[in-house]
Amino acid sequence: MNQLNQKKNNLNSYARYSSIALQMLVIILLGVFGGYKLDEWLNLSFPVFTVLLSLLSVALAIYTVVKDLIKKR
Repeated sequence: MNQLNQKKNNLNSYARYSSIALQMLVIILLGVFGGYKLDEWLNLSFPVFTVLLSLLSVALAIYTVVKDLIKKR
């Protein structure tokens, strides 16, 4: 029984951290894509919104991960 519980806990941890990584990836990619499209639409020579939204999406992804890790503890 103990080995079964250990394997189940390992699988749950793997699924949890995989979903957190996927969530971070999606948030960052949406920020980069949105900034790129906004720069393209406004026809800017320097990618201001790509840089700005990339940094904001990384900060949002980190905030979301920390919030999830604290909540699920």
